[in-house]
Amino acid sequence: MMQWMFSKLGFSTSPPSPPPSLLLDKPWRKINWGDKKNPLQYVNNYKPFNEEVQLRILLHGATGAGKSSFVNSVQSVLRGRMIQEALADNTSHGCFTKEYKTHKIEKGSPGTFYPFVFNDIMGLGVDKGVTEDDVKLALAGHIKDGYTFNPECRISEEDRFYNTNPTDNDKVHVLVCVVPADTLSVMQDQVVQKIRNIRMEASQLGIPQVAVLTKVDLACPEVKEDLKNVYKSKYLKEKMEQFSVNVGIPMNCIFPVKNYHEEIDPDDDVDSLILSVLTRIINFGEDFVNRRLRKV
Repeated sequence: MMQWMFSKLGFSTSPPSPPPSLLLDKPWRKINWGDKKNPLQYVNNYKPFNEEVQLRILLHGATGAGKSSFVNSVQSVLRGRMIQEALADNTSHGCFTKEYKTHKIEKGSPGTFYPFVFNDIMGLGVDKGVTEDDVKLALAGHIKDGYTFNPECRISEEDRFYNTNPTDNDKVHVLVCVVPADTLSVMQDQVVQKIRNIRMEASQLGIPQVAVLTKVDLACPEVKEDLKNVYKSKYLKEKMEQFSVNVGIPMNCIFPVKNYHEEIDPDDDVDSLILSVLTRIINFGEDFVNRRLRKV
């Protein structure tokens, strides 16, 4: 009844759909769609200059943005088949991820892993979700694997999951903000401000930041029809530019992707976008670790 009344009064009860998007004549960013071999080989051959440090990549963002799905998608690309290790929810209601969990990716034989890990974290919300303080503590390596987040307060220093003396391996080397393209225009101001505050904390620590724009196929009809239109979509470019202005992440550090969510077999176009951002995450993290080594 209430939804009918709002409809009669001209108010929308759901996020506004984008208008029919016009495509640019040429893509504003180049992607080697037909070449998955080279970036995949680059990731497979990657070895940190400091072999004692594995890159730690922390994912954060609004609830339902697709953080866990992004972890699964990266694993699917690197292992060549669909992987569902990180539990994901097909809704945006509430926070599905409750614990701080480290995801390793198997490389070749069992027991062999890539020299980087992903940390998934509870989503940001207005009243519920992970606190800003917990994300900031995670950046500095103070939260141990398995900690269950409390939306009401930050972790206590007396908690058994509080890491008093974090090593370089415990600390975060790249911060990745995951945001959904289909609801970006209606993201609450409080969540945007939290994202910006966390980014500022990472900047003070010298940690590089990347943004991953998920659900691009749901945000733009032309992209849903053909993923290769992602860098031709005026709508997506405008949303990326606005997000860049709102939180301060430069455009050349924002990457649109499509997570695997309905496919049962790998897709070269999906893989191309994921590899595009993954190679840059690795490069940013490696540069950060090397800068820190030079200061020692």
